[in-house]
Amino acid sequence: QVEDVVGCHVEDAVTFWAQNVSRCNDLLKLSCALAEACPRANAVFGKPDFSKIYGGCFSEDRCWYRCMVQQVINNEKAGTIFFKAFNHISCQVLYIDYGNSEVLNRSDIVEIPPNLQCPSVAKKYRLWGLQIPNDQNLNMFDQGKKFLSSLVFEKEIKIRHKAKHEDGTIIAQAEYEKIDIGEEVAKAGLAEKCTSPGNSKDAEERKVDVMHNQHRKIKVSVPLWVNRSDHTLYSIPRGRFDQVAASSRSQNFTASRMFAPKEKMLASTSVPDTTLAQIRPDQKLSKEKEVLRRENVNLLQRQKELELKVQQLKHELQREKEASRKTAQSFEETLRTYIGTKMRSLTAKVKALKEVRHTNKDSRFGEQLSQAIEVVTDGCLTVPCSLEKLQKIWTEYDLAQEKIQLCRNVDERDELITKRDEVQQNLCSAVEELILEVDQLPLSERSRTLQELSASLEMVYGQGSEADDSEEVFQQFFKWKSVKMKKLISVRNDTDAALQILADWFSGTLKCFDLMSEASSDLEEVVGNADEILKKVELAICEELDTDLNEHDEAEKGIIMSAYNKVIHNLRQEQSMITVIQNRYLASVEFKKQTEEWLNRRPDINNLLSIKKTVKSLKAQLRWKLVEKNNFEESDDYSESEMTGIKEEIADLRNRVLQEISKEQEEYEKLTYLVQKWFPELPLLYPEAGILNYMNSGGLLTCSLERDLLDAEPMKELSTKRPLVCSEIQGQKVLLKGYSVDVSSEAKVIERVAKYHRAWDQQKEKSGLLQLLFLLFCKSDPLVYLMVPYYPGASLGALQADTPLTLEEALKVMKGVAQGLQTLHGANIVHGSLHGNNVFAVNRKQGIVGDFDFTKSEEQRAAANSMAVSTLSLVSPELKMGQPASPASDMYAYGCLLFWLCVQNQEFGIKEDGTPEVDVVAMDDKVKSLLLNLFCCNRLTAEQVLRDDCFLVVDAIPVSPQPGEEHEPREEHDSEKTDEKK
Repeated sequence: QVEDVVGCHVEDAVTFWAQNVSRCNDLLKLSCALAEACPRANAVFGKPDFSKIYGGCFSEDRCWYRCMVQQVINNEKAGTIFFKAFNHISCQVLYIDYGNSEVLNRSDIVEIPPNLQCPSVAKKYRLWGLQIPNDQNLNMFDQGKKFLSSLVFEKEIKIRHKAKHEDGTIIAQAEYEKIDIGEEVAKAGLAEKCTSPGNSKDAEERKVDVMHNQHRKIKVSVPLWVNRSDHTLYSIPRGRFDQVAASSRSQNFTASRMFAPKEKMLASTSVPDTTLAQIRPDQKLSKEKEVLRRENVNLLQRQKELELKVQQLKHELQREKEASRKTAQSFEETLRTYIGTKMRSLTAKVKALKEVRHTNKDSRFGEQLSQAIEVVTDGCLTVPCSLEKLQKIWTEYDLAQEKIQLCRNVDERDELITKRDEVQQNLCSAVEELILEVDQLPLSERSRTLQELSASLEMVYGQGSEADDSEEVFQQFFKWKSVKMKKLISVRNDTDAALQILADWFSGTLKCFDLMSEASSDLEEVVGNADEILKKVELAICEELDTDLNEHDEAEKGIIMSAYNKVIHNLRQEQSMITVIQNRYLASVEFKKQTEEWLNRRPDINNLLSIKKTVKSLKAQLRWKLVEKNNFEESDDYSESEMTGIKEEIADLRNRVLQEISKEQEEYEKLTYLVQKWFPELPLLYPEAGILNYMNSGGLLTCSLERDLLDAEPMKELSTKRPLVCSEIQGQKVLLKGYSVDVSSEAKVIERVAKYHRAWDQQKEKSGLLQLLFLLFCKSDPLVYLMVPYYPGASLGALQADTPLTLEEALKVMKGVAQGLQTLHGANIVHGSLHGNNVFAVNRKQGIVGDFDFTKSEEQRAAANSMAVSTLSLVSPELKMGQPASPASDMYAYGCLLFWLCVQNQEFGIKEDGTPEVDVVAMDDKVKSLLLNLFCCNRLTAEQVLRDDCFLVVDAIPVSPQPGEEHEPREEHDSEKTDEKK
């Protein structure tokens, strides 16, 4: 026979206990049954039966396991009379399902039911062909036991039966993962091979002899190996079946293992069989007397307990009698007032039913959604027939306009204009047709109706989700609503019928009790079915009350929401169509208006030419006056009063020139609108007007304004790189920044300037950018001048050198700078040149990002050595590694500026990558957190910075008053100034 077992206990080098792997469920059932039966079972009295199976409370985990008593031991250590009177009889027991044994008090051994008196789960095995040597000492015995435990304990072993001893021990060959365990023990020298492996009795006797020899040598009653400190080997380990018992263990035990009781330290509790042989015969009688005496004491105690239990049961019986009496009285009271109670209850339910019916009558179940379905289906507007035709012709018209705009050949120009005019005529007809058709449609009323309907539905059903395209959704909803209403009507009819029967019963009963009535009726027949009538009425009313129209199951909710989503989808689709029609209608009306205005004439540039002529004349007068002024200054007849008059005339002429230039700009704007919207051929027809140059520069370029005509003061301290002059226009101080350009770079500069100006023009003063006023060329030199506002002493560098900003002021200013960077980055522009002289704090509270060198690329601007404040470089780590400039590198420079403003005069270190050490500087925690997010690899964007906690309440922070003295001009407007010493 071959079987698979798991080792659970080792006795010596050749003997062990094991459990069959198929008995897992048996162990689980036994553990559960023992945990339930043993705590309530009776303890063993008298002499235990050695052939009977008991329940033993294992000392290690206080859980119950099946055991058999092997020996009875009388504990004679109690010295006083008190201890002798209560001395316990101890028993050595064997846990038959695991193989280990220990000494228990008899009070820890209980009787178990017959259904648990089944054969043991664990079996005792002896290795085939091996025996313990006769001369084996205690140390070798201990090593042999440990060695065999390491091979079989909690291991799945294959057992081949060879023989069986009369005491049940199985002689077997054991293998673990193709390793012969017996051979391993023999190789280790811990056992020897025997000539007759089936004679286990001889081997057992040799084992006992070894133990007796050890006793004689040591001269103690308990073997020395029992008292070893390493007691873990002699405790039954946790078996592999522990996982199966998890659920049972959680129910019945606190922290113990279920399938493997552990032996206590055998030095204190375990007594070998050989010690029992030393008990003297003359002690047996006294032990039996002590047992009987203890049993007598226990019986007396048990008697007292039972008497106390009887008294308790008497009290409980008395309480039950009293409760029964009160219940009977309650029943009598209920029966006495049953009719009144029943009628009051029925009346209250009828009242509640009236209120429910009134509420449902007003609510009109599902009516709102039904009406919405009718609105989006029956009243839906259709797309005008002329719209599709108009769209097609308009596309053709846009294509014709685009061809004219791209045309650079004068010969093709006229042909393209002629084709465009033909398409325009067709478009006019289509526009007229659409306008007439749309005027007949109630677009505004329909749109308002849809908006109101959408708002009312969303209040009830919430936001809609994706709708099903199936057209059966509405049919399914109406079908469900019909079934629901039919059910409600049926329930109401049943209630009405039951109430009518009750009313008829009351009428018949009234006649029976009317002594003046001559109508004869059978009282028993009328009153006999009263209980049934009342019951039916109550059931009918309760059923109708439980039928709530506003409560739906998941399927019903699905039908309602599908219909609602479909309504919202159709509603939004129609609303979108109405918007398209309205937009095209408005565009058609505007087109019709323009075509009527320019029907018989073409736009010309006469007004522009007239203004240019006036400007030219005024400029000539201005030049003459400037020459006259210069000559008069060198004249011998110089007069201060006459010079004042000449200066006033010059100032007047300058103002008149600027006014005419403003008119010229307005005329250019009108022409630009006409070119972009209706007449793209104007630049081709009038190339001398320079319309394209004006459009390409974003409206900044002007040829009428010249640098020589302005009263310009050179800014020598700022002109280390390029010409820079200061002037005043209409009461505003301005700077003219000169850029040296050639034919190849001129277009690129204009393109960059126009892109920057368009970004500013989106939000103007709220953009956070420095405004560009004019772009003008110099006739005598290859220079282009850019005119910008002048803020003397307002740069961060100037302010920090004179009167540094407070933290509150710095936060206000840097919020505006973040807004400027957001504007640039939103227009796909990288500044690349953000530093202390290029950021302005107007009135110490409005932050503005200055312009940059439009002749340089982003990378060239970022590489300038002016990108530093104090000892802190504003160049980001990635730029130093050769990566291109990006919005992230702008945000790094922004973070450095903010750090510079907040750190004031504190000392700080620089890390290896060039970033400042923020943690060592004392500053506001919110600001420090923001800076850390600006110096990391994954930096915040300008938009995220504006939402930071530092700037959420910045508008509420009071600003320190501006100092009264005016700051001297510094290098704030030389925003791209670099060191030219190379």
